[in-house]
Amino acid sequence: MPPGRVGRPPTRPPARRPARPRGTARFPVLAVVFVCAACGLVYELELVALASYLIGDSVTQASVVLSVMVFAMGVGSLLAKRLRCRAAVGFGLVEAGLALVGGCSAMALYAAFAWLGESRYVVVAFSLAIGVLIGAEIPLLMSLMQRTGRRAGPGEPDDAAGTVADLFAADYVGALAGGLAFPFLLLPWLGQLTGALVTGAVNAVAGGGLVLRVFRHDLTARSRTLLLAVNLCVLALLATATVLVDDFEQAARRAVYGDHVRVAVHTDVQEVVVTGGPEGPPDLFLDGRLRVAGQDEYRYHEALVHPAMNGPHARVLIVGGGDGMAVREVLRHSGVRSVTVVELDPGVVRLARTDPALARLNGRAFRDPRVRVVHADAFHWLRGAADRARERYDVVVSDLPDPGITPSTKLYSQEFYGLVARVLSGSGRLSVHAGSVTDRPRTYWTVDATLRAAGFATRPYSASGRAPGFAAGPDRADRRSGTGGPGDWGFLLAAPGTRPPVLGLAPDAPRPRSLDADVLEAAALRAERTRGAGQPPSTLVHPRYGD
Repeated sequence: MPPGRVGRPPTRPPARRPARPRGTARFPVLAVVFVCAACGLVYELELVALASYLIGDSVTQASVVLSVMVFAMGVGSLLAKRLRCRAAVGFGLVEAGLALVGGCSAMALYAAFAWLGESRYVVVAFSLAIGVLIGAEIPLLMSLMQRTGRRAGPGEPDDAAGTVADLFAADYVGALAGGLAFPFLLLPWLGQLTGALVTGAVNAVAGGGLVLRVFRHDLTARSRTLLLAVNLCVLALLATATVLVDDFEQAARRAVYGDHVRVAVHTDVQEVVVTGGPEGPPDLFLDGRLRVAGQDEYRYHEALVHPAMNGPHARVLIVGGGDGMAVREVLRHSGVRSVTVVELDPGVVRLARTDPALARLNGRAFRDPRVRVVHADAFHWLRGAADRARERYDVVVSDLPDPGITPSTKLYSQEFYGLVARVLSGSGRLSVHAGSVTDRPRTYWTVDATLRAAGFATRPYSASGRAPGFAAGPDRADRRSGTGGPGDWGFLLAAPGTRPPVLGLAPDAPRPRSLDADVLEAAALRAERTRGAGQPPSTLVHPRYGD
C-alpha cells in the first residue's frame, strides 16, 4: 500500500442464508410411495378375488389379471416420459385417476356381471387401466425423489443409486402392507366393494396431498386449482359410491338372483344366498353358484346317497353337505347309527338349521342325535382321522362342488382319495359327485382315473332331469336366459380293491322318488357311453381338471 494512504479493509461477500435442506421432503415422498404401493396391490388383489368369485377358476383369473397388469405397467412407464418435465402435476393427476379407477373397479365389475351377464372383458380392461397408471408412477416418483435428494458435493458420487434404492424399498414394503391388509382387514371389515372405495379415497388423499403440500412451489396457480378440483371430485364420487354401496349391492343381487332373495349373508368362507317365494321351495347359492335347487334337489341327493348305502352303512361320513340334504337321505335308512358331516363353512350349517324353508327341505336332519357336525377342512381332517386308527366308516359320501372349481380341486386329488381309503372299512363304499357326464366328460373321467389310481374300483352312473340354470360347473349359469347349467349330474360309486361295487339300492329304506334298479342300470349305460381315451389322474402338484 502506498505510504500516506489509509487502506480500506477487504470486503467480504454477504453471508448467505442457509438453504433449507432438500432432504426434508424425502420422508413425505417415501411415505406416499408406501401408501400408493399398498393401494396398488389392493386393487390388484381385489380384481383377482372378485373375478374368481364372479367367473370362477381362480388360477386363470389370477394369471390374466397379473399378466395384463404387469404388461400395462411397462406401457405406463413409457407413456410417463412425456410428463417428467412436469412431474408434480403429472403425478397428482395420475394418482387421482388411479384412485377413481381402482376404487370403482369392484363396483363396475360386479355391475357388468349383474346386468350384462359378462365380466371377463371388464376384468381385462380394468387390469390394463390400473396397470398403466401404476406404471406411470415409477418414473414420476423418481423425478420427485431426485428433487428431494441431497446434491452431491465436488468429487462425490451422484446419489441416484440411493434414490432408486429408497424408492423401491418403500414400494416393496408398501406392497407387503397392502397384501396383508386386503385379506385380514379390508375384506372382513369392509367387504369387497366398500374396501375398494376406501382404498381409492386413501390413494387420492395421499397422492394429492403430497403434490399440493410438498411440491406446491413447483405448480402454477392454474395447476394447483386443477389438481385441487380433480381430487375433490374424485373424493366426492368415491364418498357418494360408498354411501350408496348397500343399495347398489341389493339391486345387483336382485338382478343376479331375481326378486325373491330371502337371505343373503357373507360368511368367513363365502357368500350364501337363499332365494324363493314364501310357498315355493328355496334355492341355495354358494358364491353365486346354485348348489341346491329346491325344485329337483332330491334327484341329485338320492342318486348321490342311496347307491352307496347298498351294503353295511352303520357309520357314514359326509364330506361337504352342509345344506343337510345328503344327511336327510342317509337318515332314511334304518341301519344308520352315526353320521359325521365335515363342512368347512359353519354359516351354511347354521342357515340349514335355522332357516325355516331350508330346514323343512332337509327334514331338520341336523336335529337328529345321530348327526355330528365337524367344521374343518376335509383334507386336513381326514389326515388326522387316518392317523387315528379307530376312525372307520362303512360309507363315505363326497358332496362337493365340481372339481373344475379351483378351491375344491384338492378334494378330488389322488392324495385325498388315498386318505378316504384309510378311513373306509374293508367293505366300505365311496360315492363321489364328479360333475356333468355329458357337458364335461374329460373332467368326469379324470375323477374316475384319479379314484382308480388311489386303489379304488369304480362304477360310473349319472342322474338327469336337472332344472334349468343349475350351475354346478366352474362357470355360473345365466339364470335370466335359463341356460348355462349342465343337464345332468355325474357320479362314481367306488370301493377299495379291484372289484367294482354293485350298483343297487338298499332294502332298509323307502324307495327313492327318482331311482329304481332300471333307472340305475340306464344311468350306468348312459355314463359309460361317454367314456373316451384314458385320462391321467389328478394330484396335488399336478391338477388336471378343466375342459
